[in-house]
Parts: sequence; C-alpha cells; structure tokens
Amino acid sequence: MNISIGIFGAGKLANAIAEEARAVNAKAAATPGVPQFLLAWMVDKGDPIPAGAIDVAIDASVPDAVESHLAWAIETSTALLIAATGWDIPDIGARVGTRTAVLVSPNFSFTVTFMRRIAAQLARFADWYGEGDLAVFEQHHSTKKDAPSGTAKALAQAIESGSKRYTGWNASGWDAWDPGKVPIASLRAGSEAGVHEVVFDAPHEQFSIVHRARDRRVFASGALKAAQWIVGRKGLFGMDDVLESMLGGQSAIS
Repeated sequence: MNISIGIFGAGKLANAIAEEARAVNAKAAATPGVPQFLLAWMVDKGDPIPAGAIDVAIDASVPDAVESHLAWAIETSTALLIAATGWDIPDIGARVGTRTAVLVSPNFSFTVTFMRRIAAQLARFADWYGEGDLAVFEQHHSTKKDAPSGTAKALAQAIESGSKRYTGWNASGWDAWDPGKVPIASLRAGSEAGVHEVVFDAPHEQFSIVHRARDRRVFASGALKAAQWIVGRKGLFGMDDVLESMLGGQSAIS
C-alpha cells in the first residue's frame, strides 16, 4: 500500500524527510509490493493546506503552528506525526481521543528511543548505587531556536521516571541549581545535527551514554517508518509505541 504524506515546514528536517522519501521510493521501485511514499504537499507557515485526503501529515514546522495543525488533523481525521518541539498542549490526549492518530516525538531516531530506556535503567542503578549525580548534555547547530532540546527534556524525563531522587529537570544554571532536579546543559554552536549525552558522575568513576546524529536523514527515516506504522490506528502515541510494536508488543500512551 502506497502512503500519501504531507509535510508541514520548509526547514532542515522537512527537506530531509522529503529527500528520504525520494530515496526510499527509488529503492522500492525495484521491488514489487514494497510501499512508496507519495509526497502530496509541503507547506510553510501561513500557507493554505491543500484540499484532498492524505494518509499521514508530518509536522516539522515551528512551535506556534502545531496547535492549528493538530486542529486540522482532528477535523479531517488525518493521522499526524509531530516532530516540532517547543510547544505545549496539555490536553492533547483528550483532544485526540479516538478521532484520529497522533504520534508525538521530539526525536524520531529509534536509537534515541532506546537510549531513553537505558536512561531510566541508569536512574534505577544510581538510586541503588547511592552516590553520584545524573545529568544531560546536548549540542545542536547555532540556528536551533529552542534550548534545551526536546530530546534532552525527554531524556531527563526518562531519568525522572526511573529515579526516586529526581523530580523534574533544571536548565537555569548554577543560581537555580537544585540537587533534586536533573541538570541539563545546552550548547548552540556550529552545524552539529544533534549530540545528546546522559552522564552518571560518581566520586570514583564516571559513566556516560552518547548519541550523535551524523545526518538528519536518521530522523527522516524514523519519521517515515513511524508514518507507515501509524496508518489505521487511533489515539495518542510516541516512538516507544512504535519500537514496542516492532519488538513484538504495542501500547498507547493515551
């Protein structure tokens, strides 16, 4: 089954998704029965959304556009992947319900999804260990507008989920340092696609987990796999659900 997609956005990630779709289609053309991604449209902020049904829309736009894109997806019963970060819709689960399918993720790398699981386990270990601190470091290119990144926040939340010590995260610097919150340090410089590190620092040893995105196409590839996965589903999901399904299980977060 071919999958028709629309893309909200005209930035680096939006263009990477379009490029990856073309690459996937070129390979699929030589293999009968392998689905292709039909790019119906790409629209920038403020542009009208073309008429006509599509299977999945991918939001790689800006934070203040997510609200209207979500409303459109619910109204048209179109599946929506939200890759944009920096937005906040507290009642998104209730709004989506079973009206459509929405998948929210600040990072569409399956390895980062797995890294979140490791971070939660590391937090449990740190509780048992009894000494040391956990922290998150992230670096992105100089034009990234939000800090901390959505991925850094997700890693901190994963630590919080596995820890009895940490409640929330803090990125405000030393003046607001709180030993009960996961510290996040952010760097914006150069052209880095994305580096995320979870650090366990104890008096006599240090352990860290690092993920470095070598190319934005890793996010684009994950987004297209998630787009294929979400067709026919209803509810609010995350990349953990996609990974669980691929590993043999499935669970919605709504």
